[in-house]
Amino acid sequence: MSVDTRAVPVQAGHAASGASILQQPKAVWAVAFSCVVAFMGIGLVDPILPAIAADLEATPTETELLFTSYLVITGIAMFFTSWISSRIGAKRTLLIGLGVIVVFATLAGFSGDVESIIGFRAGWGLGNALFISTALATIVGAAAGGSSSAIILYEAALGLGLAIGPLVGGLLGSWSWRGPFFGTAALMAIGFIAIVALLRTDGVERPVPTKLSAPFRALARPALGILAAAALFYNMGFFVLLAYTPFALVPLGIHSAIALGFVFFGWGVAVAVTSVWVAPLLTARMRRTRVLWFVLPLLALDLLALAALIDSAVAVIVGVVVGGLLLGILNTVLTECVMDATDLPRSVASSAYSGVRFLGGAIAPPAAAVLAATVSPSSPFIAGAIAVLVAAAIVVLGRSKLAAADGVAETSEGEAEAIGIGDAA
Repeated sequence: MSVDTRAVPVQAGHAASGASILQQPKAVWAVAFSCVVAFMGIGLVDPILPAIAADLEATPTETELLFTSYLVITGIAMFFTSWISSRIGAKRTLLIGLGVIVVFATLAGFSGDVESIIGFRAGWGLGNALFISTALATIVGAAAGGSSSAIILYEAALGLGLAIGPLVGGLLGSWSWRGPFFGTAALMAIGFIAIVALLRTDGVERPVPTKLSAPFRALARPALGILAAAALFYNMGFFVLLAYTPFALVPLGIHSAIALGFVFFGWGVAVAVTSVWVAPLLTARMRRTRVLWFVLPLLALDLLALAALIDSAVAVIVGVVVGGLLLGILNTVLTECVMDATDLPRSVASSAYSGVRFLGGAIAPPAAAVLAATVSPSSPFIAGAIAVLVAAAIVVLGRSKLAAADGVAETSEGEAEAIGIGDAA
């Protein structure tokens, strides 16, 4: 039986957490460090995509499958992670996820062809799904200062990982495209040891086991189905910006791993800033769904601007960073909407939503490469803009079913798990 604690508004939790956010047990810092490294994996390969394509004689479409295999498996696994962790416990789920990432990141580094890397990235995605679906709930269970402090700490780890990932990928990739894979494996191994040594499970309440079919049945709920459909199309725009832009920058003279790493470091910092600070300010002043109505079209305009200015390196770089600012807001607000849209257990709702959302991201990278090769270099950005506008239309047309999404949010561990799964997309 779960306890509903919806009486506290979302904004109140953010406001109350600042004083104690840095005063945390060692176990919390161990999981937070692992979170940073896990989220680094999302953008880690960005700066080395052109190098992999050149060294392994792969086409852009084949290289973009490094994102697709990772995201497809992550998305599918997300439907089952709450079922697994509710039975074997959070610590075991975290350690299995980290161990799987170490193994497959190492194998990717030793690969001799792009097909092998694509397969090993799929295994990496499985480990990442197991880890990120459990990490924040674990942080909340061990954190000092309440769940709001833990959530802010987790969001900071998310933003830091998204920012550092491309930079580390660029620095290690300037030595070899294999470097980022080995670097991730080493850092995850350190995280594994830290969690073994520092995370204790004695006294932690065991979660109530969930049914295997629960996330699939959850999508039949109108509000959750609407938000999941919107996220499917939104993530197409997200990953056009993240995965295709490195190839758009190569003809403009920006092709080294380090240069691309710095471009996407700026993108990651932008995502972090608006996710942690700007999104709460906006939702304190207007309804969440109204924020989506406003910011989704702005993201579409940014993608159209990238299409129009595709021949200017400065314009493309600026467009990437501006896109990061908008994506940070949308990530946070969409997740908050999912938290309150239904009366389902938050872990079930977020698993269903995030599974669909990751699958949307899996479609975009190879589709963008095909469009660029067959239509024009600007066409992927146009397609991404159309997808984002479709997401906006879904939210507007489904507004009568989304009234609860504009309410207040619980501050329990269930909320923590929902944010953790949703923000990792």
